[in-house]
Amino acid sequence: MPEKPRNLLDSYAVMALAKREPGFEKVKTNLQHARKTGQPVLMNEINIGEVYYSLAREWSLEQADRFLSSFLLLPVERVHNSYEDILEAARIKARFRLSFADAFAVATALRSKAVILTGDREFEAVAGLVKIEWL
Repeated sequence: MPEKPRNLLDSYAVMALAKREPGFEKVKTNLQHARKTGQPVLMNEINIGEVYYSLAREWSLEQADRFLSSFLLLPVERVHNSYEDILEAARIKARFRLSFADAFAVATALRSKAVILTGDREFEAVAGLVKIEWL
């Protein structure tokens, strides 16, 4: 039986979790499943940084620090970027209308054969390129 593809969180999904916005339950369920199976969800470090600065602007640096400390205790595998990974994200950004940070999520999903968990409609532009699970 083929292995189930891993899930990848983008910043939209984590912001929904942090702020308990619509869709946060699906993110929470995915994280619980990741803990139960021992297979963490993926998240590119660029997208983690995007969550951090968004929360720092909206809340405060201290609250963003607290959230990030708690978040990183969850079954989330941080994905680092090599020079080639950065260029691949840049190529995706050049081809599609989406933010540079979102291009990192797409590049990571392609590299890892992962499904992006998001509610960000910007990802509709790459729906033919990667698998998306909508919040």
